Amino acid sequence: MRTSTRIALAASAAALLIGCVSAPASSSPGDAGAGGRVLVFSKTAGFRHDSIPEGIAAVRDLGAAGGFAVDATEDAGAFTDANLRRYDAVVFLSTTGDVLGADQQTAFEHYIEKGGGYVGVHAAADTEYDWPFYGGLAGAYFQDHPAIQPATVKVEDRGNPATAHLAPTWNRTDEWYNYRSNPREHAHVLASLDESSYTGGTMAGDHPISWCQNYRGGRSFYTGAGHTKESYADPAFRQHLLGGIRWASGAAQADCRPESGYTSLFDGTAESLKDWKQAGPGSFELSDDGTLTSAGGMGMLWYAGRPLGSYSLKLDWKMAGDDNSGVFVGFPESDDPWSAVNNGYEVQIDATDAPDRTTGSVYSFRSADVKKRDRALNPPGEWNTYEIRVEGEHLRIWLNGVKVNDFTNTDPARSLRDGYVGIQNHGNDDQVSFRDIRVKDLPAKPGAGSGH
Repeated sequence: MRTSTRIALAASAAALLIGCVSAPASSSPGDAGAGGRVLVFSKTAGFRHDSIPEGIAAVRDLGAAGGFAVDATEDAGAFTDANLRRYDAVVFLSTTGDVLGADQQTAFEHYIEKGGGYVGVHAAADTEYDWPFYGGLAGAYFQDHPAIQPATVKVEDRGNPATAHLAPTWNRTDEWYNYRSNPREHAHVLASLDESSYTGGTMAGDHPISWCQNYRGGRSFYTGAGHTKESYADPAFRQHLLGGIRWASGAAQADCRPESGYTSLFDGTAESLKDWKQAGPGSFELSDDGTLTSAGGMGMLWYAGRPLGSYSLKLDWKMAGDDNSGVFVGFPESDDPWSAVNNGYEVQIDATDAPDRTTGSVYSFRSADVKKRDRALNPPGEWNTYEIRVEGEHLRIWLNGVKVNDFTNTDPARSLRDGYVGIQNHGNDDQVSFRDIRVKDLPAKPGAGSGH
């Protein structure tokens, strides 16, 4: 891992900067304190976007408000092992063409392989066509684009810091790229274009426009937005860019593994709650942005549409502070929330209790790997993502893409093989939010749960 400090960006600092446009701040080596450092690289060897100065100023604003230093350069000579080691992330801001020499490419490969972060903005996809490592890092190469026009962006993942602030659809005007390939198979798509909402999309209805991935030891975030000068004064786009920088630098965590084949159980609409039932007191309140927030308790909202056997369950969750809640799996149909406690298993959310009763634990049965959990966990006020995978009597838990627990049921009075799933409203003093609950059926494995 790199020895440079990670960017310590508080959510409160992010809130302060949204909508703020100020004069570019200066930075020089060594003045970042413990806050970290970002390099903005904007060299062009082809078309040059006139929005580059606004983009550099926006990243400087984000750094000034968020506590990280920003250096900006168009000198490829900055790409040496020694210099890149100073940075938590490198932003390729609408670069075009061949911008790095062979030795500089090698240095950047070393940087990524040692845990470095890459943020590609807009024409970063129109860069280094003859460098396969870069093509894989960026995720896809530019093909062409229609005229600048409004379009509807479908936000596919609202658990990532780059998209958590957005509604399920994001209407904006930009220059919308078509790409030479679809990154979905190897990258995690955060947002895609509704090709029916504008003219000139050529990706057959599956048109990713922002994605992230873990790549060769490092982290890569890309957004196709950011062509226009106006983008960098748009609070929603600035937060999108900030979230990408935070994730790429390691200051925020998210699940950026490729995802496909999931069916929504709750998509943020009231209609999608028709197969859910409230057991016990309290409830969950549905907000306009499609978030369920607990109220009262202790009860549980459970999905009564069908029992689940072998499956992967994913959902996003957020705590307001020192709160308590959990996700229940493997319990029988019942209007009594204590039935789930006594007959199923709870994957805990609260991070302040004993090790076998905290985030990532199978409550009172098995602690998470606490070191991995602590590195993967976002603090209260920020979204986290669970994957809970059940195969036979085998239960595994991923937090923001990191496997933190591996548990096998051996209690003959309980079984994970056939049961329901639910989310807990723990009590009046506990406020926890959930959204984007989805499931993927997995093939049953013969002998699963016989021991691992």
